[in-house]
Amino acid sequence: MKIKQYRTQFIQELSEIYDVLEVESFFYLILEEKRNLKQIDLALNPDLSFLEEEIVDWNMLVAELKKEIPIQYLLGKTNFYGLDFEVNPNVLIPRPETEELVEWIISNHLAIQKNKNLKILDIGTGSGCVAISLAKNLTKAQVFAIDVSEGALATAKRNAISNEVSVTFLHQNILETEDLMQEFDIIVSNPPYVRNLEKEEIKKNVLDNEPHLALFVADNDALIFYRKIAELAQKNLVKNGSLYFEINQYLGKETVELLENLGFKNIELRKDIYDNDRMIFCIK
Repeated sequence: MKIKQYRTQFIQELSEIYDVLEVESFFYLILEEKRNLKQIDLALNPDLSFLEEEIVDWNMLVAELKKEIPIQYLLGKTNFYGLDFEVNPNVLIPRPETEELVEWIISNHLAIQKNKNLKILDIGTGSGCVAISLAKNLTKAQVFAIDVSEGALATAKRNAISNEVSVTFLHQNILETEDLMQEFDIIVSNPPYVRNLEKEEIKKNVLDNEPHLALFVADNDALIFYRKIAELAQKNLVKNGSLYFEINQYLGKETVELLENLGFKNIELRKDIYDNDRMIFCIK
């Protein structure tokens, strides 16, 4: 079968569940992964065909996509900040908004690292996307990363190796941690922040497949991780050290107030590409 013919069939089968543009993006992601072909290659070579065994493989992927399993899990990888990361059900799929947080940290500290060996801690590292991207771009920094999930840490360690960076990974429950035992120039965290009352806003493919441990917090204490991490930051950041958070878009004001009450200064709340309150920076 010609690939162009299969593409039509692929879109028809999945467009009842997904937006057509999203289905097209799925098709070309799989095509590049399976055949190393881009959209332009297919346009220039319209007679390219699939072998019978390839069609069997693609049909299996279509069946999984119909169950709304994320394409990133099916391919076992995704791209974040220009790097490839292994992803699986032990870790959240990195989001574009988190790339903005990484960019903010790098832009604030790239010049500083020329004169200082920065020490960075990423709390709740998941796939390691934040810690590894920082290590890759702030090349003189010493980077540490914590997660409560052993499965996530195993994934993050493989990602550090494949992206050729050195990160020290620690298995630790931050809510049970009283002291980080060393000082850091930067602490960053994208902790669980979705309240149970917001579950109806979460897409089915996320809700059914991504780890709830990394997503949800109780409605009555939605800032539990922010409070704990900020308290630890007051102990374990150097003087004028930086604290960065990705936050719940509905709790920007409350998160700012929490940090003010804990004595942080120069607090800045930023919106993401979707115009939602998403990131906070402050100084000890």
